[in-house]
Amino acid sequence: MAPNAVTGFHTPRQSGSCVAFSNIPSLSSFSSSSSSPHSLRFPISHAHESLRFSYKPRRQKQRGPKVLGGRATCVLTEPLKVMISGAPASGKGTQCRTIVEKFGLVHISTGDLLRAEVSSETEIGKKAKEYMENGLLVPDEIVTEMVMARLSRKDAMENGWLLDGYPRSSSQAQSLEERNIRPDIYIVLDVPDEVLIDRCIGRRIDPATGKIYHVKNFPPETKEIEGRLVTRPDDTLEKVKSRLETYKRNAEAVSSTYLNLLKKIDGNRQKEIVFGEIESLLLKVQLEKEKARKLEVSNGQSLLEGSLHSSKESSSQDKWRGIPTRLNNIPHSREIREYFYYDVLQATQRAVTAKKSRLKVEINIPELNPEMDVYRIGTLMELARVLALSFADDGKRVKVCVQGSMGEGALSGMPLQLAGTRKILEFMDWGSDGAIGTFVKIGSIGAKEVDEQDDMFILVAPQNAVGNCIIDDLQAMTQVAGARPVILINPRLKDLPGSSGIMQTMGRDKRLEYAATFESCYSFRLLYYAGTQYPIMGALRMSYPYRYELYKRVDDPSGKEKYVLLATFPHRPTGDEINDAFEGKSSRDKEKAASGFWGFLSGIF
Repeated sequence: MAPNAVTGFHTPRQSGSCVAFSNIPSLSSFSSSSSSPHSLRFPISHAHESLRFSYKPRRQKQRGPKVLGGRATCVLTEPLKVMISGAPASGKGTQCRTIVEKFGLVHISTGDLLRAEVSSETEIGKKAKEYMENGLLVPDEIVTEMVMARLSRKDAMENGWLLDGYPRSSSQAQSLEERNIRPDIYIVLDVPDEVLIDRCIGRRIDPATGKIYHVKNFPPETKEIEGRLVTRPDDTLEKVKSRLETYKRNAEAVSSTYLNLLKKIDGNRQKEIVFGEIESLLLKVQLEKEKARKLEVSNGQSLLEGSLHSSKESSSQDKWRGIPTRLNNIPHSREIREYFYYDVLQATQRAVTAKKSRLKVEINIPELNPEMDVYRIGTLMELARVLALSFADDGKRVKVCVQGSMGEGALSGMPLQLAGTRKILEFMDWGSDGAIGTFVKIGSIGAKEVDEQDDMFILVAPQNAVGNCIIDDLQAMTQVAGARPVILINPRLKDLPGSSGIMQTMGRDKRLEYAATFESCYSFRLLYYAGTQYPIMGALRMSYPYRYELYKRVDDPSGKEKYVLLATFPHRPTGDEINDAFEGKSSRDKEKAASGFWGFLSGIF
């Protein structure tokens, strides 16, 4: 079947300074013609001896605008998105003012929003006013609606935003997650309770100017000012302690949503020192975003200039382009392969940046699924190369490891799909800038392959063979690797029967427990009707650190297809949860067995 054009992508939003798109050359090694000497349709037998791969990823850094085909292409930097939290009297207000002055972010405080909405007598303000006049807390739905409206305004979208003290509860945090609003960093000012209590009960306000003083730390300038100072009604010892307890409960609940983004800062220091640390963190985030943007530009050129068009489906990532269509057409088109290489790369880089060290990529499109007869090992090797060269571009020394012989003689078991894998990697074109042998090396899975100079390891499709278990070699390797990242690509680490037909039971629980310690940084699974491989009914996708997203494939009247977002999940959804989403149910009778077209899903998740 001839490859089809990829459709249904979001075009990345662009803001900031111009940088160049770098071209991604054609993947001629993946010709769709079955007569081509480079067609790597499994099984490959001994064809690897004559293979030469021609794809050469660009590793040089682009420094400025470049004219492509007679026109300049511009990509702008995405603005900062910051959340900050701190107990009463932690100094959060002071730091917010300085952050806004330094970085030009739009300061969004729910207190200010409420007052503005009520004063302007907007619809939201009228709703909020009813609760406030009756001494009731404004419901989360109304507060979230206000925040979303403010975030959607042009200045916040263009300049970035600073959410001050919001979300205050787990439900508010989840509301933002469901609306795909997520910060780049979550800052928490940490100050001891006794210091906070002293700051509050010693605080005084000048009713004439609104200026805040402290009886010990910041006394008024004159006796006249001192004489008119007042104490806030809630700055009594009892009320301060109560507010602190409430803050702690809420902060703990909210922090769990942003653990991978949380940065705790010692707020019990001079405000200049505290801001210096905050500034350093925000500048680092800015650099990482710029770097990611350049990477996107470098890797995404063929996607943006090919036969792609924008799609209206929403996603968890602002720059994500949507799911490509025609995924059952084999071999996959060049655009589809590049789409998945890039999607996996982005998720993996985010996870490594977040200091995750035990990661796995699980992707079961037909060409990358070793359990399907259309599996193409060349596509898998190309994915490994894209990952390795990208990390090497950052100065990391990467070792790409494949499965070697697992024994000797009759016990030299190896999964058939991986036969000749190392030779294929060695014969691939790794570019002319000396990456292979210096920043990228090829090895086998095992403790002996871990060298002191290695920064990280990419393991290609580790899996058990009949009579042999790769988990033991893998565990020995990760023990020697220590805290260095180890990334598994499409692992299958379930125990298989031994050569005698008897299950390897000795230590099996411990082996599977170890296999489960690897965290998914990318997952993509196609969903079909029960017992079929066509048509595709939908897809399940997760890209670190975002939620699992469930999509339904639908046909347009024009004859084209697209993927529509049905639901998101904070965890890998069960078959029942997927069935419910497709059937439009909000809950399920747990005693009722899954049935119908989607009943098969209950057994595969």
